[in-house]
Amino acid sequence: MARILVLEDDKLFNETLEDFLEEEGHVLHCALDPYSALDLTYEHIFDLYLFDVNLPYENGFELLEKLRQSGDETPCIFITSREDKASLKEGFEKGGDDYIQKPVDLDELFLRIQAVLRRQVRSQIVQIGAYQFDILTKTLYQNGQVLELSMKGSELLLTLLEGQGRVVPLDQIKERLWSASEEASDGALRVYIAQLKKYFPTQIQNVRGVGYQMSIK
Repeated sequence: MARILVLEDDKLFNETLEDFLEEEGHVLHCALDPYSALDLTYEHIFDLYLFDVNLPYENGFELLEKLRQSGDETPCIFITSREDKASLKEGFEKGGDDYIQKPVDLDELFLRIQAVLRRQVRSQIVQIGAYQFDILTKTLYQNGQVLELSMKGSELLLTLLEGQGRVVPLDQIKERLWSASEEASDGALRVYIAQLKKYFPTQIQNVRGVGYQMSIK
């Protein structure tokens, strides 16, 4: 399951993509214009962007370039009716990962999405200073030795890393750490933050009343 942001100004096609990808088990957030899409990138951490190119206000290339300049490395597939090689080149130069032309074959789109997501999974070890974090097993290492970290502490670390240097809102953190049947606890969250700060005393910052952010540098 991936969290996907769809930016497509054709409302009917937007809804078609939403229905198709939700049936495949993904979580969809949809926008009809670049400004709404940009707002959604502040509210959620996505695994994939699907951006139309020809849009009102600014095109999909310009929006992705803006996101890349802010440090957002979320993979992006462009969906467009353009056929010229110059547009294809521009899409990749702006940071796109793939490109599919309209009219879109939904089965082909699904295969392209799976391929892009698989490429992300292969990069499963994240280097954080002197430590290594395996994002698949959610295990923290130093020099090959497994370090002590609770299950929720590991999930919190992954959530902060997925934020890619941005502030991760408190509500989003609690949603990841506690199921609907569990009661989220501010006190417990502070305990898990303290666990991580044993290893990362300077990389994790508390933005009071908003959330936490983490730098891997």
